[in-house]
Amino acid sequence: MGWLFFGRSNPNDTSSKQNTVTETTQMWTCAMHPQIMQPEAGDCPICGMDLIPAETSAQGLLANQFKLSENAMALANIQTSSVGNHQTEVNAIKLSGKIVENEDNSAIQPAHFNGRIEKLYVNSIGEKVVKGQAVAKIYAADLVAAQQELLTTYRLRASQPQLYQAVRNKFKNWKIQGAQLDAVLKTGEVTTSFTIYSHVSGVVTEISVSDGAHIMDGKPIFKVSNLASVWANFDVYEHQLSLFKKGQTIMVTTNAYPNKVYKATVDFIDPILNAQTRTVTLRAVLKNADGVFKPGMFVEGAIEGVSDPKGESITIPASAILWTGERSVVYVKTNPSSPVFEMREITLGQKIADQYQVLEGLQNGNEIVTNGTFTVDAAAQLQGKKSMMNRATGQTSSGQQSHSVRGDAASPASSKLIMNKRLNVPKEFQDQLNSVFNAYINIKDAFVEEDSVNVVKASKILLKDLTKVDMKLLKDQSAHTQWMQLEKQIKISANALATMQEVAAKKDQFKQLSLQLINAVQVFGVNKKVYVDFCPMADDNLGAYWLSQDKKISNPYFGGAMLSCGEVKQVIE
Repeated sequence: MGWLFFGRSNPNDTSSKQNTVTETTQMWTCAMHPQIMQPEAGDCPICGMDLIPAETSAQGLLANQFKLSENAMALANIQTSSVGNHQTEVNAIKLSGKIVENEDNSAIQPAHFNGRIEKLYVNSIGEKVVKGQAVAKIYAADLVAAQQELLTTYRLRASQPQLYQAVRNKFKNWKIQGAQLDAVLKTGEVTTSFTIYSHVSGVVTEISVSDGAHIMDGKPIFKVSNLASVWANFDVYEHQLSLFKKGQTIMVTTNAYPNKVYKATVDFIDPILNAQTRTVTLRAVLKNADGVFKPGMFVEGAIEGVSDPKGESITIPASAILWTGERSVVYVKTNPSSPVFEMREITLGQKIADQYQVLEGLQNGNEIVTNGTFTVDAAAQLQGKKSMMNRATGQTSSGQQSHSVRGDAASPASSKLIMNKRLNVPKEFQDQLNSVFNAYINIKDAFVEEDSVNVVKASKILLKDLTKVDMKLLKDQSAHTQWMQLEKQIKISANALATMQEVAAKKDQFKQLSLQLINAVQVFGVNKKVYVDFCPMADDNLGAYWLSQDKKISNPYFGGAMLSCGEVKQVIE
């Protein structure tokens, strides 16, 4: 594996290595902030310390750079792409969006009387329903009494025609008429159940009842949508709003059909701004007679002939990003003609569809890894370079020890967890940390119960208990430094859990919080036995850890759906 990832070299070929090093331009870096890399000596722009010469490798690489072999690139299916808006090339603003149902072409099939469903004939999402089709057989006590009344007035229809007609109108209001009603009058026998027929046509997108369920007049049985046309909803940044208007032509593309471009017109621009994402929804109507567009499908839109005076934001796919709590990192290919990589910390903005806005850290034209990111990170760790867990070159960052916590299609062995060295700290500090740990367990239990309200409550309690942890009790400088870093990261994740609304985002933050607490419990201890559990299917099969006080598995990422999925990976005492 080492030969595959790092390539084969000739140790005797010293002359070519020396020439390579000689030709490399000397770069200067900061001992405390190795991400700073400048072509000349000076002061660090972050801390003001004097810059020192950056080391170079025998291959002419800077200290933070590393190289993969072509075989490793191919075997791990590592892919890269250039970032940037490319606006100067196509003179168009690109938008990310999603296909949703056309609500104008959606309808609900309601119940028209109270009753109990004896048989539901429409019972699967995606089923096609046509107008007049039988959809349910329903028993209703009110209809039994009404039939008796109908038969009585039917015999008196000659002398009291208005009374008879009034009773028939009851059934008409209940959408029961025609053959069903004629059969009751012809036989003179009361029917115990009636069949409801659909008065709408389309594809079933939602079913609200099941066999044996009780329904009420006006409540929906199912929802249908006519997918002959769909909506494409695009997110527009706040600073771009002045560039768009109804009636503009938008060219739509999708990954499912990458070689096809579909033409549509901007039909609607939401007058209300989303306060969380700072975006507005722009909508276009797409014809879909052939069923090309499926609700939930991601699409891209391009509006030509307009330019953004502030410059369109750089966006990158989520697959390119690695998260370590407070940091977001990507791997940049520094040499366009050779597989040389370097980790880069970035600052992210809003998420739109499967893309993230990059506020700092990347420039137009940078080439980044978009597939196989975890494999590249593993190679960086093996070579002792800056990586997701190794914040400084050649050493492991305090409080961010090397656990492989996320997986990759090319690197499935993500369940290995390294045990951090226990430090000797006062029992009083451990007791204070134990309060934070107990609040974390309440958060975990709330996720197991799928109770988002208690997730917020427990997160706020954790934040309160975190402020009571007295770092002055840590006399050892190493312990003090580690706790400062961990405390900051724990606070970030807990704050996010207390304020976020989206369930998927909460679970991602819970995963980050779990990593920080694993580190904290390993390093400082909480005076009790703690289990470190792992589920390989969490986070879209990338895997995720959590802490527990019990040996029994209770999965917080899946809750009741897969409660026992996972295994104990470590026991901390």
